[in-house]
Amino acid sequence: MQRIVIAALSGGLFGAGLLVSGMTDTTKVQGWLDVFGAWDPTLAFVLGGAILPMLVAWHMTTKRAVSLAGTPFPNRPDPRLGHNLVIGSVLFGAGWGLVGLCPGPAIASLSWGGTGGIVFILAMIGGMLVAQPIRLQIDRLAAA
Repeated sequence: MQRIVIAALSGGLFGAGLLVSGMTDTTKVQGWLDVFGAWDPTLAFVLGGAILPMLVAWHMTTKRAVSLAGTPFPNRPDPRLGHNLVIGSVLFGAGWGLVGLCPGPAIASLSWGGTGGIVFILAMIGGMLVAQPIRLQIDRLAAA
């Protein structure tokens, strides 16, 4: 039960932060990405505001074996850049730039309706369904 409460509070705080910061406004996000046009630098403060508490959280977790909910922390990711990370990052960034939403804000945008968020979520689910078969094919090509 404690884990569900922590997840609900964390998700609510995350969603409220997205809403207050403007990350659910596609025009604001696309303005942030338009560095050679009508660039809107305000989301840099959102990114900075997210990094600072995360640094504190990372520092706190180095001294603990388990989370507040009692579950062990996951292993640190491999620091090497691989083809999966590069290709996934490019696709994620391209989708974010074209639509102006990434998964968190897209889900938050469903709360006020509109077809744009629904289409994005459906496309995201479709991408999730085809990701594993495509990844296996890329891995096979990379090994050859």
